[in-house]
Amino acid sequence: MRRWRARFVQSVGTVLGDVLGLQLLMQFIEEEAGQFRDRVYSPMVTLGLFIEQVLSADHSCQDAVARALSARVAQGQAPSSLNTGPYCKARARLPLGLLERMGQEVGRGLCVGQPATWRWRNREVKLVDGTVVSMPDTRANQARFPQNHQQSAGLGFPLARAVAIISLSCGAVLQWAVGPCEGKETGETALLWGLAHKLVRGDVVVIDRCYAGYFMLAWLMHWGVDVVVRQHQRRHTDFRQGKRMGARDHVVHWDRPQRPAWMDAATYAAMPQSLLLREVRSAGWTLVSTLTDAKEVSKRELLDLYRLRWQVELDFRSIKAVMQMDILRCKTPQMVCKEIAAHLLAYNLVRAVMARAAYLSAVLPRQLSFKGALQVLRAFEENLRHSPHGRLEIRHAHVLAGIAQMRLPERPGRVEPRVVKRRPKPHRLLTEPRHILRQRLLQQQQRHTEAFLR
Repeated sequence: MRRWRARFVQSVGTVLGDVLGLQLLMQFIEEEAGQFRDRVYSPMVTLGLFIEQVLSADHSCQDAVARALSARVAQGQAPSSLNTGPYCKARARLPLGLLERMGQEVGRGLCVGQPATWRWRNREVKLVDGTVVSMPDTRANQARFPQNHQQSAGLGFPLARAVAIISLSCGAVLQWAVGPCEGKETGETALLWGLAHKLVRGDVVVIDRCYAGYFMLAWLMHWGVDVVVRQHQRRHTDFRQGKRMGARDHVVHWDRPQRPAWMDAATYAAMPQSLLLREVRSAGWTLVSTLTDAKEVSKRELLDLYRLRWQVELDFRSIKAVMQMDILRCKTPQMVCKEIAAHLLAYNLVRAVMARAAYLSAVLPRQLSFKGALQVLRAFEENLRHSPHGRLEIRHAHVLAGIAQMRLPERPGRVEPRVVKRRPKPHRLLTEPRHILRQRLLQQQQRHTEAFLR
């Protein structure tokens, strides 16, 4: 456990350097894994390999098994087999709750331990957004995470939707929920509805306009958080109404609409009859917020705060593109959820190292490159794993100094079109199930062979 914590520059008694304490880690393993046999792949060994697997550029189980063999030989233990079967079975035994609790604890520890200067007006700002990931086309995955209904059977891949709550200041994923993309109540708003109670009273939530419905805003306000959101495109804003706070800035009452079909009568009755909200228009955007005092929060500050919502898109890009979570590898729904939890735990561990490097260098964590930090940790992986205990402090200092040099360039007002320049290869699309096309090719080869032998 100490070697594993040292891999992510965790040390006792330092600011942001002990977000996942040794005693707490042992407690999680005891509570989630319980009693277990003395195996080559114990829960802690399996957990460490799983995290290294999602952080590596290879991502294969064969690479993880080779790492286990290397570690055992370096420690003077008997070498293990390179067969991936035992490791895959060990991952299946690893409790999902262990990965989720550890990931959430690392995020919570970062938010609690970070300096107050990293926050917005000494308040924690949390970003919420959703994304979609695909996985292998197996019968079990299709049953839990169906493919797009517009695609025929055998032509698509199962899709899972994930909604995450991410800290604006340190970039850690604090909470998340996973569900299918097809069926009733499977949208991003439905997943956020189940996560809202995990927000902390006094937080400021910045969200996209797909969450700008009356009931979602009322539900977030019920848990004591303030909201900044872009106005939904279907709602008309008339600045001639309400209490005028400035140019294109007013406070209005939103009346409660009729009960939607998905909401039960008891929940609807508990919803307020109206909401007092502030609407402002600036830079071509109409924003809605529960921060109604224009003297305390100006119109410009609301716009600047909402512009920071784009950080959640960059965070998802880091998780899906840099850490390769966009296409999962596991073939069962349970392992898919574990793979997502492992990615988010690993992401938070990297963010913890970045936060410590930022604190020691007197910069903000958002000024450092996630990809650059990951590259430094990959480069120092073997160095930290086999380092003598007396030299860990020096090597940790080199890691933190290297990550602190990975500064992002300042690009105020940067605009990039969401288009792709590189053309894909001119292969035809799969329009029939693969086994039918394969059988057709075999029959064609057989006909050619028979014609040649005549």
